[in-house]
Amino acid sequence: MTEDEKIEVAVFRFSVISDFVNGMQMSREEKRRLLRDKCARKWNIPFSAKTRISKNTVRRWIRLYTNSNGKLESLYPHDRADRGKSRGMDEDTCLSLIRLRKEFPTATIPYLTGKMKQRGMVPPGCTLNLSTVYRFLHHHNLMEQNKHKPVDRRKYEAELPNDLWQSDVMHGPKVEVKGKMRKSYLIAFIDDHSRLVPYGEFYLSEAVGSYLDAFEKALSKRGLPRKLYVDNGPAFRSKHLEQITASLNIALIHSKPYQPQGRGKIERFFRTVRSGFLTDCKSKSLDDLNERFDNWLNGIYHQRKHSATGQTPFKRFTSKMECLRAAPENLALYFRKAARRKVAKDRTITLNGRLYEAPVPLIGKQVQLLYHEHDMRQVEALWDQKSYGFLTPVDLHVNCRVKRDKNNNIQIDDESTSYQGGKLWASKRIYDDER
Repeated sequence: MTEDEKIEVAVFRFSVISDFVNGMQMSREEKRRLLRDKCARKWNIPFSAKTRISKNTVRRWIRLYTNSNGKLESLYPHDRADRGKSRGMDEDTCLSLIRLRKEFPTATIPYLTGKMKQRGMVPPGCTLNLSTVYRFLHHHNLMEQNKHKPVDRRKYEAELPNDLWQSDVMHGPKVEVKGKMRKSYLIAFIDDHSRLVPYGEFYLSEAVGSYLDAFEKALSKRGLPRKLYVDNGPAFRSKHLEQITASLNIALIHSKPYQPQGRGKIERFFRTVRSGFLTDCKSKSLDDLNERFDNWLNGIYHQRKHSATGQTPFKRFTSKMECLRAAPENLALYFRKAARRKVAKDRTITLNGRLYEAPVPLIGKQVQLLYHEHDMRQVEALWDQKSYGFLTPVDLHVNCRVKRDKNNNIQIDDESTSYQGGKLWASKRIYDDER
């Protein structure tokens, strides 16, 4: 697997075990119940047709993560010994099985495999394993029954501040930008326990860049949540966001598609913004809109008693400050993007159209680059989980004057600095001497 694929698998594994390793105090019975629930549900496992996870597997992931002192790399998958060999049914057999399942939607797995053999749909030398067929049909949602069964939904509330944040994006009013009217978007987070809003701001875009900017400001202001509950929008499904949350020991949870009921608190806050703030707000610029929103949020919303809790959001949030996890001092480093590039023979490496110079030991190696898109001057190079410092932008004019002595040490030739330009005619003194 590539490095990016390993990171994706590790992030998924962390999302499974996050409840056990994020410091929450649970009794043995609570842990057993939680483990049973996780092993009973279906998962969309990256790069796997399986949909279930065994108890031993979950325990092994917890042990690996704990023994490594919380390093995400401990959850990387190892390359299989049988890599390159066929480990499942071929494509024709899979397609035949799907068609047969649609013909017999309620048939059992043994009946389907028997029909496959009876109709000659199984190629010679292929054995249909019942568990393999079962996992395959589950993966393609062909084992679902009672789809219209009522769903058991219950009201809930996080036990402590920063146990759970809900987050979403609301379409805001239009504002004037350089003489044109553009739509604004409110990106906000709400603490499930206290209803305090760690951070909220209107942006001109709901893309992942805007969301990560708001997320970083929220963490810096109110600390780290244990869980972040979002929907399935493009910004929330970003691999960059998944890597950031996993590195900060934050479980990223996505609600089921088309079922926003679980994020009711952030939706209720947005209704309050529309009815309690936007009705009287006549801002024309984005800066003025955000200034007014910040005054309303901290001066009115946070200081007003909430009907569900009987306390103001600010008082309820700050009543248990000892439970909060402070954001690390180097928080900005966790928000860097990652890219993989190969260092050329001339030590150069290209990133986003810019040319950089890498250290000599990295020549020919695939390295990981960590950087902020808004500051391409600070690009850090890592190889084999070791940092090689920040890369230097290539200066072609300096490189053309680089020479090496007999010991292969670099020297800069300064002769070019004394060059005064060519002259068509020699001086009169030289001309007279030659005569």
